[in-house]
Amino acid sequence: MLFNRLDKYIIKKFLGTYIFAIVLLLAIIVMFDINEKLDAFSKAPLKATVFDYYLNFLPYFANQFSPLFVFIAVIFFTSKLADNSEIIAMLSTGMSYRRFMRPYLVSATVIAVATFILAAYIIPPANIKRIDYTNTYVKNKRIDYGANIMMMVAPGEIAYMSRYDNITKTGSKFSLEKFDENKRLVSRLTSQSIKWDTLYNWQVRDYVIRDITDNRENIRKGQSLDTVIPFEPRDFLISENDQEQLTTPELDEYIRRQTERGVGNIQDFEIEKYRRYAMTAAAFILTVIGMSLSSRKVKGGIGLNIGIGLVLSFSYILFMTITQTFARSGATSPMVAMWIPNIIYSVIAVILYRTASR
Repeated sequence: MLFNRLDKYIIKKFLGTYIFAIVLLLAIIVMFDINEKLDAFSKAPLKATVFDYYLNFLPYFANQFSPLFVFIAVIFFTSKLADNSEIIAMLSTGMSYRRFMRPYLVSATVIAVATFILAAYIIPPANIKRIDYTNTYVKNKRIDYGANIMMMVAPGEIAYMSRYDNITKTGSKFSLEKFDENKRLVSRLTSQSIKWDTLYNWQVRDYVIRDITDNRENIRKGQSLDTVIPFEPRDFLISENDQEQLTTPELDEYIRRQTERGVGNIQDFEIEKYRRYAMTAAAFILTVIGMSLSSRKVKGGIGLNIGIGLVLSFSYILFMTITQTFARSGATSPMVAMWIPNIIYSVIAVILYRTASR
């Protein structure tokens, strides 16, 4: 059989305690959050608060601190097993320590897969409603204006806007210059204003187009022209937490396009991308650490193990927060910054596992 009764018992305990820890801590967090945002909630419609904010806030927060919940769950129920001498009874039947760990790793796999799917595909679309709610009723962190915007929208194409208003979706004093392979100007579009429609669709008004071929200039003028320009407002108006609203495929595409354009302020997007993968691996690392720490019966009881577990789990989250600042300052790459905590805690996990298995 793939799983015996003992495996199912441990998996049930693991996942059950994990869900219980999430529900318990989220209930506490919601109370503190309500108290902190009470003034904002009094202004917002109740339906928006419940469905747009909390319905999206709870899974977001639970997924953000999933490693903490994993660690607490493992420490708590394994310490109870050890305190009741159940682990001694299991190992006395001839079961190896490695075999004893198998249901733990199966449970960690379930949590890791669920965590990644939520972080990569489900939570980002939900974050759009949550962040829009906080920008409207709590504190507006959205950037709606930009000035002196210049960027390469495509190879050999450089766009410039004197000012852009994201509320009216309108820019002023726009120009688009196109160069050939020899970096010679072949076309220049200028307009008094430009308005964004959808995706890459723009409308230029009071425009002049100068096409240069064989040292000759062909000039075209008009009042309005619908055209496709491969950029959109989110490419140059980057607000706080924008990266949390993109699914992983969208993040990959956004980072690729911005890198090709030479845009430098994409560290938060790269951090978010690698953080999702690092948090998935953390489920396995913290499971091994928690199981190795709490599988032995100690004089201090389960309280001591839970205390050690909380210290280690919070130190992991704190360490990951610190390494993020290294990536933002340019001291290290986002990928290295996100994986440093996992590498260090993997070493700790191996040491603790070898010690416990003896």
